[in-house]
Order: sequence, then structure tokens, then C-alpha cells
Amino acid sequence: MPPRNTTRNTAGNSRGNSTGSTRANSRTDSSTRTPTAATARTSGSDRRRRLRREVPGTVGLLTDAGDFAAMRDYRSFVFDHRDEYPDYLDDVEGLLRSLAGQGIHTTVALFDPEEYADYCTEHGLDPDTAETRTLFTAELAGNGAALPYTGQPIEELVPLLVDEAVRQATWEYATGLLAEAGTCADCGEDIGHASFERATAALRRLMAGAGPGRHHLVCSVPTEAEQLVAVLHAETGPDPEAPPRIDGRGGLDFVTVLAAGLALGGSGGLVLRTTTEDHRDRVHGWRLDRGRLTVLSAAAVFNAYCTDADTGEPVAPEPGVEYCPGYEVDGPGPHR
Repeated sequence: MPPRNTTRNTAGNSRGNSTGSTRANSRTDSSTRTPTAATARTSGSDRRRRLRREVPGTVGLLTDAGDFAAMRDYRSFVFDHRDEYPDYLDDVEGLLRSLAGQGIHTTVALFDPEEYADYCTEHGLDPDTAETRTLFTAELAGNGAALPYTGQPIEELVPLLVDEAVRQATWEYATGLLAEAGTCADCGEDIGHASFERATAALRRLMAGAGPGRHHLVCSVPTEAEQLVAVLHAETGPDPEAPPRIDGRGGLDFVTVLAAGLALGGSGGLVLRTTTEDHRDRVHGWRLDRGRLTVLSAAAVFNAYCTDADTGEPVAPEPGVEYCPGYEVDGPGPHR
């Protein structure tokens, strides 16, 4: 809101009749007038609005109808049992767009009702208050699955946030496996640390052997609790000395899952697909076997790619794809 015109107030404080007021105004340059209290308040309000744009915000998002239904049981929740999950999504999207329109950077965090209940129990908080939900959401911004809002439609944002939660949970679980791997019976070296270093070196060799192009890597490691899967997107240029360009923190996630597979010493697999201009896509494969990453033959790569993982039935080969053997990427043998 622009500052008010202060001429009337200045004149009203001058002694004499209206002519005197006019003379007093003529002697007062408008650029040197003292702002009134109203003007000062307006300026302060404008500054606060500007500062608000520099304060980031966090919105907790319920990513499925079941979670939404669970939160409706709290009386303080702004939605009740007459509302449906699509209504909630529409309102959240409107809120996000409104904040973006004000120039406010907003992070969207996955809000899990079960984790929220555990948080309230652990900290002795009443879960049926907006204040407690705010505290929990603030914690999610630093520790939970979260993404910056960049104008994505809500129907795109929800699956992206779920994928981010899965990625984070996978990394945390793989990190825990490495921490629990113990020490080598022969040399006493930390197996988790050594496996991470081997996996890092293996990734460098994978990128060097793949050559220029866009690369899509998938590492899969079965464990007792769940199947660990890490996906990595990278790109290398024609200069072999230049490091590959890797999306986000994909390199850390990929190396951690591969290291867990090496440390566990069980089964698993790794596939690399490379796309280049004017060439067929190339697919290479490796197998995790007793703590080593061993190469697959071209026939084995073909069979793996052309077999349905769920049914075991053959699948037609993908046109424009060349199935290639793996190449040596692993270092010395594993610790025991």
C-alpha cells in the first residue's frame, strides 16, 4: 500500500488560518517532510511483506486416501468426514500456488499419520492440535522425504514425493546394513567401509567403460527385509578425463546400494543402458555373486532383458537395442 499524502496533516499542525497553512507548506520541501506515524506503519508493513518472501515454508502432504482418512479422525483437522481426498488435493494445490504467487519458496514434505502419532507419543504432545502438526511438519523439512515446489501439478507432485520417500528409505536401510557388516575376519578392516570404496571405484569404471552418451543404471539387491533398488542417470561427454554428470544425489544412493550388495555377499544384479545419437542403445549386465560383481555374457544379458521377472515367461526383444557382455569393473575379492 503506497504511503498516504501527508500535506493535510502537516497543514493542520501549522498555526494561523488557511493562508498561513499554505505559506507553511510552501516553505516545506516535500522531500524533507517528517513521515507521519501512519506512513511509518505502512513502510514497516511493506518491509515485513518483503521479508516474508525470504522465509521458506513447508507444507505436509498426505499422499493417499487412507492417510487422509486417518487424519480426519482429529477434530482439529480442517477437513471432516464429508470431504474427500480429491477435495484435499485441490485445496493443497491452491495453497501451493498462492504461496508461489507471493514469491515464497515452499518445500512439500510427505506427511505420514503413523509417524506423526509416534512423534507425538515420543515427545508427549497432543496430536489433535494444529500447533503439533506444525512442529512435526517442520521436522519433516529437515529429516523427511521432501521436494521443492516448482509449480508441478498436484497429480505429478504426489508420485514424485512417494518416489523420494522410497529413495530415502532405501538409502537409510542400505546404510544401516553397511554399518552392521562388521569387520574382516582376516585383516580386521571394516567391511562396510571397504565395500563402499569398492562400489565407488566400480562406478568410476562403469562410466569409463560405457563411453560417451546418456546412461541409465539399475542396481538390485535382495535382502531379508526388502528388495533394494537404486537407479542412476548420468551423462558422459567425449572427453574421457571429464567427470560424468550425475543427476542429484543419485551417485550416493547407487553406490550405497551396490556397496550393501557387495558387503552382504548374496545375489543381485546391475544393468547399464547407454543411449547415443545415431546408434542403437547398448545394454550391459553384471551379477552379484558371493561379494563380487561379475560380468554377464551377451546371451545372459539378452535372457535377463527378455524374460518377465514376475512370470518367467519370455518377452520379445526390444527393437533398436544391442545386448552386450559386461566388462571388468570390480576390484580385489571381498573380505570375509
